[in-house]
Amino acid sequence: MLAKLERLIGEIGDLNSKLILLVGPSRSGKTQLLRQLSAKLNIEPLNVGLELGRRLAATPNNKRGFSAGELLREIADKERAEAPLLLDNLELLFEPSLQINPLDLVKRLAHSKRVVAVWPGELRGDRLIYADMSHPEHRDYSRDGVVVLEI
Repeated sequence: MLAKLERLIGEIGDLNSKLILLVGPSRSGKTQLLRQLSAKLNIEPLNVGLELGRRLAATPNNKRGFSAGELLREIADKERAEAPLLLDNLELLFEPSLQINPLDLVKRLAHSKRVVAVWPGELRGDRLIYADMSHPEHRDYSRDGVVVLEI
């Protein structure tokens, strides 16, 4: 699986959105695969929940949604420019109070650099789903413009 992921990273350089989502059921090895890649490339995966959460905690509630994208961009820009950005623990981005589109936010990061992210939901047909329909954080997106690696 690691070899397949490395090949995909090499192939997405010319795409408009250089985003690879690792998608699979809970405990299927998505984070483990991301860690294997990070060890091989000698770069640390970014724990979005921890890093972004820390910065948002210092931001007034009414400005968090607006600041989330900006703060994530600042965090991402500190990473090595030529290396892919590895993202894990994206759940914070789905917080309803932020009123943001998590997939769009990650796609925008992937315009300027290659991004490999662990999708915290599932793939149903050609739809990326996060949380059950009855859940307040439920999201349903088309996978258009995203390279999906199913685990």
